[in-house]
Amino acid sequence: MGTDRIAHDVTEDSVLDGRLRLRQPSRGHRVGHDAILLAAAVPARDGELVVDLGAGVGAAGLALAVRVDGIKLTLVELAPELAALAVENARLNGLSAQVATLDVAAPARSFVAAGLRPEQAARVMMNPPFNDPTRQRASPDRARRLAHAAPRATLMAWTRTAARLLRPRGTLTLIWRADGLGNVLEALESAFGATTVLPIYAKPAESAIRVLVRATKASRAPLQLLPGLVLHDQTGRATAAADAILRAGEALPLAQI
Repeated sequence: MGTDRIAHDVTEDSVLDGRLRLRQPSRGHRVGHDAILLAAAVPARDGELVVDLGAGVGAAGLALAVRVDGIKLTLVELAPELAALAVENARLNGLSAQVATLDVAAPARSFVAAGLRPEQAARVMMNPPFNDPTRQRASPDRARRLAHAAPRATLMAWTRTAARLLRPRGTLTLIWRADGLGNVLEALESAFGATTVLPIYAKPAESAIRVLVRATKASRAPLQLLPGLVLHDQTGRATAAADAILRAGEALPLAQI
């Protein structure tokens, strides 16, 4: 996709109460709460290398960079048009980020060629496509379909890539649909431990809609389940806790180590 096509097919929007501006496609997958929740759950520190797998236009990784000064951020995105927007968005917000146009499931040599060596990262974050096309109806829009739907094996492949990139005791943080938590735990089992789960609820007394999961490479510590975050009260108004994360940019408990 050329730059003229990008210029005519994007909107410029803001998140984090205006502290992060994002150029994104006007149709297809659009940035939502998931990216900001993911960013709020990553326990990154100044000077650490953070890799955002499947970064899209860079929303989650750049939101983390807004919260944590001094991280070394690499955004990995397969679609060239989205990778180009990620570059624009980093520049637009005065943030430093490397962007690699790369399939998350690519072999290690492709990552090395892009400057990402095994056991180099302190943190990996990801929002993989989590709708199973054999169970959920896929969107007719190709961009939305690629962002949201993938075979079950995709999660395993992404998790293997994260494990390869992370140094020992490095952490992987991801967001997933709540009813697929079992798949996440299965994918993490071989390389990760100290798995910590934080459920996300749309409203009180309803089933969780998402889970945020943090796991530590080469740890044998047991699983922990944290109290959940409720996004809206019964009237549909955002809760104070949700506003603190989604608007004020505060960190979730998962960001504490």
